[in-house]
Amino acid sequence: MKNTFTLNVHDVELHAQYWKPEMVKSVIVLVHGMGEHKLRFENSVIKHLNNAGYAVVAFDLYGHGSSKGKRGHCPSYDALLEAVESVIKRTELLFPDKKVLLYGHSLGGNIVINYALRKSHNLKGIIATSPFLRLGFQPPKWKVLLGKIMLSFVPSITLPSDIDTDVISRDSNEVKRYAEDPLMHGKISPMYVFPVIDAGQWALENYYKLDIPILVLHGTADKLTDYKGSEEFCDKVEKAQLRLFENGYHELHHDICREEFVQSILNWLDKT
Repeated sequence: MKNTFTLNVHDVELHAQYWKPEMVKSVIVLVHGMGEHKLRFENSVIKHLNNAGYAVVAFDLYGHGSSKGKRGHCPSYDALLEAVESVIKRTELLFPDKKVLLYGHSLGGNIVINYALRKSHNLKGIIATSPFLRLGFQPPKWKVLLGKIMLSFVPSITLPSDIDTDVISRDSNEVKRYAEDPLMHGKISPMYVFPVIDAGQWALENYYKLDIPILVLHGTADKLTDYKGSEEFCDKVEKAQLRLFENGYHELHHDICREEFVQSILNWLDKT
C-alpha cells in the first residue's frame, strides 16, 4: 500500500510517500541522493524491504523530484537535517510503537549520518549506501575557489553538476533509465555542495558520537564518492559494519551486484 503526504519545512513544500506491507516489522525513512528522487528506489530497495516486512517512508529533498524549491538548491545544511527530523516525526505518528531506522544514499548517506551524530533521536539504526563523506574525485582548484566565492555572494546560483551518467552503474539499462528520467536534474548550487563536503569531514572527525548500529555499503569502483572515507569511518565506530563490493559502482542497488547488496541489508536488519 502506497500513500502520499506533504510537509512544509523552511517554507518549502516537500513531497513524501510511504509504502506499507501488511505486517510491519519496523519502518525505514529513506533519503535519496543528489539530483534524483524517491521513486528511483521504489522498484529496487523499497520493493525488497516491503517484501521482507519493512515499511518505508521516503521524501524528495528541497529542489528535487516532486518537492518544491529551486532545482538543485537548498536553504542550508541545517534545513536538510530539519527536513529529515520532520519526516521522522510524521513517521512516528504513522507507525506508532514501531522501530524507526534511517537509510541514506550518497548525499542522503551524508545527511543521515550527520543527523544521527548531531540530533537527539530514538533511531534504532542507520543504513548508508555510497555515503558522501568524501568526494571520489579531485575537482580543479579554480572551480573550488570560484564555488566558495559564490557560496558567500550567490549561494543559490545553480550550475551543471557535470555528473557522468556512465559511472552510476555497470548495467547499461540502468544508465539509460537514469539519463531518461524526467524527474532527474543536473543542477547544483554552492549551498548544496560545500556545506555537504564540510559535513562529511565533520562526521569523520566526530564519529565517536554515534552510538547506534550502522551498516555502510560501498563499491570500490565508485567514482563519485570515496569508499575509503567509508572505511575510515567504520574502522573507528564500534557499532559499524562495512560491506564493500569489489568493482561496485555508485548505485549498488542498480548495479549488477544488486541482489547481493539487498541481501546484505536484509541480513543486517534481521539482526538489528
